[in-house]
Amino acid sequence: MKSVLVFDMDGVLAEVAGSYLAAISATVEHFTSKAVSNDLIAQYKKAGGWNSDWELSQKLIHDTAGIEVPYAEVVEVFQSHFLGPNNDGLITRETWIPGAGLLESLAERHTLAIFTGRPRAEVDITLMRFVPEVSWASIVADLDVPNAKPAPDGLLAIAATHPGGTLTYVGDNVDDARSARAAGVQFVGVTDGDASLGAILKREGAGAVVANVNELEGIV
Repeated sequence: MKSVLVFDMDGVLAEVAGSYLAAISATVEHFTSKAVSNDLIAQYKKAGGWNSDWELSQKLIHDTAGIEVPYAEVVEVFQSHFLGPNNDGLITRETWIPGAGLLESLAERHTLAIFTGRPRAEVDITLMRFVPEVSWASIVADLDVPNAKPAPDGLLAIAATHPGGTLTYVGDNVDDARSARAAGVQFVGVTDGDASLGAILKREGAGAVVANVNELEGIV
């Protein structure tokens, strides 16, 4: 039986500085008139517990301006920036990280799956845009399981559909690492060249760290 290689999406498969991170900043600025930097967003992500960009946006609004904004309003503004009126918003700025042929090569030795905090509709938009030809054995998105990362629910759900298969999760933040540890699966951290993040992910249990997903073939 093939091992199962499970990918997070944001920062692993899709470059999201111009999409999700930009939507966080735009949402915070909408309510506070203050911009937040990607470095500040990264600090919160490294601390763990902020896998949801909606929740992080609400937290940053509070921390930068002392304003309490209802969660539903935060989500509405965030989505207006991210998706736009016709899926033509910031999501169109995303780029695809895996090089040509990488996923097909990995699929020769591994079953490919995705576990992401994205809503399913946003998963589908990006996959159809960049890799409509790639077959994913399992996709677990936001709300597909009772508890989001860092809970292990998504990885356990994938494991249940591949009994006997060894799982490796590839992610880029603390909550990904904690989810893998809670599920008892191997974890590979993706750092985008951030040495401090690499050290954090190793402390959280990463068996290996790579700068980006294109370095995977040498270690899995």
